[in-house]
Amino acid sequence: MLNFILQAGINAVNTVAASDSLAAANTGIQTVENAAPEITETKISLIEMVMKGGPVMIILGVLFAVSIYVLVERLMIISKASKKNPTLISGIKEFINTGNLANARSMCKTINTPEALMLEQGISRIGQPVQEIREAMNQSGSNELSKLEKNLSILNITGRIAPMFGFIGTIFGVIKIFYDIALAKTVEIEVISTGLYQKMITSAGGLVVGVLAFVAYQWLNARIDKISVRMEEAQIQFLDMLNEPTK
Repeated sequence: MLNFILQAGINAVNTVAASDSLAAANTGIQTVENAAPEITETKISLIEMVMKGGPVMIILGVLFAVSIYVLVERLMIISKASKKNPTLISGIKEFINTGNLANARSMCKTINTPEALMLEQGISRIGQPVQEIREAMNQSGSNELSKLEKNLSILNITGRIAPMFGFIGTIFGVIKIFYDIALAKTVEIEVISTGLYQKMITSAGGLVVGVLAFVAYQWLNARIDKISVRMEEAQIQFLDMLNEPTK
């Protein structure tokens, strides 16, 4: 009987101890959960990110705006010059065969494309040696192409110097990182984050502006090259047309 009472007491003590241990474990888990820091998602706008790039971003912004302006302005001019009039050569031939050179020149001025203006110079010199007509047309064609290429050098220069300004911003960012580390005497991310932002954003900004200007420059030049080839074909057709009556 005594053994039974002692055994029951031991079991009761063990049960209470186990309950206390379980409660303590649950309390510890809740404490850890409460102590875990909350992860908050922070968003940053594009403008705020650009502002973190420092003063160099102002220069890159100006270069970007100038590149966009030149691209749009030149694209409008080149698109107008690219319009092809399939009846240009045949119309000129008809006027020349009837001896109506004034109407032929007037037609070219009305169409007002580089090839038409070049042909107008050739029409105005009909009766002179073919070599002089060719030289006049070549000079007129060069002048018209020069008008189309106006301001394209800005895109070329911007495409070269924009990445350089981005690199300068990178250098400034590295300098700021070391300066902040020297002041704080620590390498915590909060200390170097400002310099890192400036370093990476200016590098990216310089590359973006440079690539945009470079692509725009090459694309517009390719369109001008197509116009140049078309002008050469028109010149050949015009000179062949002048030689037809003498055959």
